[in-house]
Amino acid sequence: MNLKPRRHEEPEINVVSLIDVVLLLVVFFMLSSKFTDEGRLHVQLPQASAVPSAAPQSEPLVVSVTEAGSYLVNGRELINSSPDTLRSALLKQAGAGRDMTVTIRADGRARQQSVVTAMDVLGQLGFVRLNIATIHADRAGAP
Repeated sequence: MNLKPRRHEEPEINVVSLIDVVLLLVVFFMLSSKFTDEGRLHVQLPQASAVPSAAPQSEPLVVSVTEAGSYLVNGRELINSSPDTLRSALLKQAGAGRDMTVTIRADGRARQQSVVTAMDVLGQLGFVRLNIATIHADRAGAP
């Protein structure tokens, strides 16, 4: 009979698998969380005085978009609603001047694509000062 004390081994905890699980959780939460608010649109509105700084030198250029999607340039209806027809009418009205302000008057029920097409044609021609005409809600009879 062997009465010598046996070597007693110290119990140990294997933490390698615990570190792997924690690292996996950290990576999962980092990838699944959003760090920016992409859905919010931050706009700084410009300030304007009540009196215009300078009088316009020439007749203003107004592009109107009807509910049906047809275009009017300075009150004259175009024969069709293609971008090429709008481009030629704008070239005829504006001439060589591209520094004038263009006002887009779109019907509230007009398709968005018609308005974007008008803005795209104006941008391709070199107009950079665009206004979008609106009316005050109290005057329109809206709630």
